[in-house]
Amino acid sequence: MAQRRLISFDWAMKKLLRSKANFEILEGFLSELLKEGIHILEILESESNKIDRCDKFNRVDLKVKNDAGEIIIIEVQYEREFDYLQRILYGTSKVITEHLHESDPYAQIVKVISVNILYFDLGQGDDYIYHGTTNFKGLHQHDQLQLSDEQQHLYKQQTVHQIFPEYYLIKVNNFNDIAKNSLDQWIYFLKNEEIKAEFNAQGITKAKRELDILKLPDLERAAYERYQDDLHYQASMVESSYTIGEIKGEMKGVKKGLEQGLEQGLKQGLEQGLEQGLEQGEKQKALEIAEKLIDILDVQTIADKTGLSCAEISALK
Repeated sequence: MAQRRLISFDWAMKKLLRSKANFEILEGFLSELLKEGIHILEILESESNKIDRCDKFNRVDLKVKNDAGEIIIIEVQYEREFDYLQRILYGTSKVITEHLHESDPYAQIVKVISVNILYFDLGQGDDYIYHGTTNFKGLHQHDQLQLSDEQQHLYKQQTVHQIFPEYYLIKVNNFNDIAKNSLDQWIYFLKNEEIKAEFNAQGITKAKRELDILKLPDLERAAYERYQDDLHYQASMVESSYTIGEIKGEMKGVKKGLEQGLEQGLKQGLEQGLEQGLEQGEKQKALEIAEKLIDILDVQTIADKTGLSCAEISALK
């Protein structure tokens, strides 16, 4: 029996998961990913205001605050962005500065966790979940820098990496559809928009119940279908733009190669022609000299003087 299609996770975040009644779904996914019990207190505004006209907007799909005071930002990205790593760095940095008041000590910098659900291939790597943290390693002793007792009390954290932003990159397309654990069950849903009957990860039962497309009102279901069609169209346009770009790049390369080849050929031709012309001019001059000396000197002496061969001189007689 085929599984019933569910609403995609990005649509759910935009439409349904912002409600406290559905926090259980998002909490379940984050708890499985972060390997700790996550309790969401509130959904925060997910688009930062520009400080001035030269600043960049910081758009994320969802930004939540948990009961530990941490801020978790979640993004779903379908289109390829080669500078996506810098984008998530900017996003976390923006959140940190926005939640630190001018008079606050640096110890009050908020912990940010960036969760990125990617439907394109970012970088080189075969895994489907990557976790990035910040650590400091000694150049000579090769030891990891640790927090002192006073710092642990100040930060209320045990290790250095816990006070810095953390990044999760979920490369959905790398997943092989074999759910070996509860987190894999969520990845399966992210990739296939389906939840198998035997899945039992945190929050996934409610997700199966609440994210059923058939339970959407007619207008919302129609809007969702249009949204999915638009995603497919955008993906096709992006793929086409890359293909066209590659073809144009190849044509440009061929054209440039021909131009460079022609330019180089002309240059070499001119150089060779000039060289040959000089050689022919010098030889003609030598022949004229030999012709004048042929009645005075012997052939070998003329050859030594002009650089001509004995045969060339003998032919002048």
